[in-house]
Amino acid sequence: MAGSGRYGRRGFLAAGGVLAFAHGGASQTPTPLVQTSSSPVAAAAASSVELIPRRTLFAAPEYSRVTISPDGKLIAFLGPVDGVQNVWLVPLSDPTAAKPLTRIADRDVLDQLWWPHDNRHIVFFRERGGDENWQANSIDTQTGQIRALTPGPGVRAYVQQVSSRFPGELLIAHNQRDKRQFDIYRVNVATGRSTLHFRNDSFAWVFTDTQFRVRWGGRHRDDGGWDAITIGGQGAGQVFRSIAPEDARTTQMIEIADSGRELYWLDSQGRDCAAVVAQDLTTGRFRVMAENLSADFGPPVLDAVSRRPLAAPSVYTRRRWRGLDSATVNDIDRLEVAVEGDLTSISMSNDRHIFVAYAEAAGRSGRYLYYDRRSNRGRPLFAARPALDRAPLVPMRPMVIPARDGLKLVSYLSRPADAAQGVPGPTVLLVHGGPGVRDMPDFSATHQWLANRGYNVLSVNFRGSTGFGKSFVNAGDREWAGKMHDDLIDAVDWAIAGRIAEPTRVGIYGGYAALVGATFTPTRFACAVDLFGIANLVTFAKAPPPYAGGWARMLKTRMGDHATEEGRQFLLSRSPISRIQQIERPLLIGQGANDVRVTTAESEQIVAEMHRRKIPVTHVLYGDEGHGFRRAANRRSFSVVVEAFLAQHLGGRFEAVGSDLEGSSIEFRAGRDLIRGLG
Repeated sequence: MAGSGRYGRRGFLAAGGVLAFAHGGASQTPTPLVQTSSSPVAAAAASSVELIPRRTLFAAPEYSRVTISPDGKLIAFLGPVDGVQNVWLVPLSDPTAAKPLTRIADRDVLDQLWWPHDNRHIVFFRERGGDENWQANSIDTQTGQIRALTPGPGVRAYVQQVSSRFPGELLIAHNQRDKRQFDIYRVNVATGRSTLHFRNDSFAWVFTDTQFRVRWGGRHRDDGGWDAITIGGQGAGQVFRSIAPEDARTTQMIEIADSGRELYWLDSQGRDCAAVVAQDLTTGRFRVMAENLSADFGPPVLDAVSRRPLAAPSVYTRRRWRGLDSATVNDIDRLEVAVEGDLTSISMSNDRHIFVAYAEAAGRSGRYLYYDRRSNRGRPLFAARPALDRAPLVPMRPMVIPARDGLKLVSYLSRPADAAQGVPGPTVLLVHGGPGVRDMPDFSATHQWLANRGYNVLSVNFRGSTGFGKSFVNAGDREWAGKMHDDLIDAVDWAIAGRIAEPTRVGIYGGYAALVGATFTPTRFACAVDLFGIANLVTFAKAPPPYAGGWARMLKTRMGDHATEEGRQFLLSRSPISRIQQIERPLLIGQGANDVRVTTAESEQIVAEMHRRKIPVTHVLYGDEGHGFRRAANRRSFSVVVEAFLAQHLGGRFEAVGSDLEGSSIEFRAGRDLIRGLG
């Protein structure tokens, strides 16, 4: 395919999420109070399982985002150069002849690669210090020349449109003119020449077609829904389609066929789960291409030239694919049979003769596979993480846990390799961010790390998580620190009843969810790890990134309205900052100084209030990170701190610090002395 996805249009804000939401419930018998746990060495259970080094677990994959060129001759991928994720190139004819095209030394590039249809250039993105202002760059695969395609610093950009009609050009959106809006530019990837294509003064997102025509603009409504407005031509300014609030997070435009006759949607209107739907642009009629009664379909793989959907995945507990094109159905079936585990992604040449697929099997690193549809033959290409091939990885098993009101919570459980059936052990409740995301059945370095250190690891798709239909996602509305947190507590109760979790040795690791766990159910968890978490829903809602105005309006109906006194009081009632005095258990807080989504004000206010009340807390800050760690040294150093913290309070294993704090920007703002073993 010509690209790895459409990071932009309607979905580009939601792609990053916000961070973990899960909230209040009943408490149970207290476990030991703050800082009374024994030392890591004394508490750790004996195990003969090999300790997997943090440097191995948290290193960038050797191969990721593997994408084939339009002519099927070259493969671009992301891989490390001196530990930093860079762009690489390898001929398909010789998979051993890979070479790096970039040698960026400061931080990983974005996890996306784009092939314009000239077969010569690759487009990638990078930012500075975690500010999420992604700058587009092109690489000439023949000369190695790298050219900036969008301005920087301080400008956020994304690919708007790739088209085989314009092999050497892209439409790229960026917000240099107005940080609140994204204008569309027509960019020559070889020269970097850029011309304004569409000035956007009012839309949250813009939709274009393969002829580079601007077709519709999206506007969020105050009721939580959104409208697609016609831009230009007949019907300009009129509502093309209005999406109801209940469908707003499960319905989105995908692409227009190159013929201009059909528009493709992921669409939940008239059903619970999002289906792949084609709309005839002449008659307006819809036809369902694929639907699933238990899970939403995800974005389909598109033909690089015709832009018609070829296959699409849906994920309930595991990922399953549906062929959507008669000429490709058999190929998808063959790939699913050929790979070990779940087929995760597919890239293909323009003529659809050459496929590169990625699959993951439980308890092992993923594999890339080459498949030639003309001969119906395939061969292995690469292991994503070869350093883990002989490591004692464990399967991450899907579980469906009932919530107290009967809602089904798809969850994933990893157990230590030497865990005995029916013998409870220390457990970490690992909570995903959100609200626009879910836990997936994909390789998780965090699951493997914690299981290797002796913990059961449980991840729960609490209500409000995406992927399970609109009823499930909408069940999370105004339930932050409410039924969302009840779901997490119900999952912990399930693990205790099943003799998986030891009641007095359960920790919670997340963002807002961890802070809620520490404040709303203060004796339920033995300890809490908060990373990029929201402390105050009012201050969070008042400080969205400048380009996220429409998204912030949508949150008013989902989270609560900070613009009214009643809404502010409600949000404060669901904010960890309002219950600081209830904290009884050890708390570790991690924050990126340049986070534009959950700003430093969130961690600073909760730490200040804890200091005022003389409640112990450990607070670490990373001066060169934002909402996530894009430097391997920082990922590794935070894992050191978390590992020592959990060993002290839950009793798992702890790898000696060694040099794993070196090269990191970690700054202990408070409480380093509260964690033993850091040196």
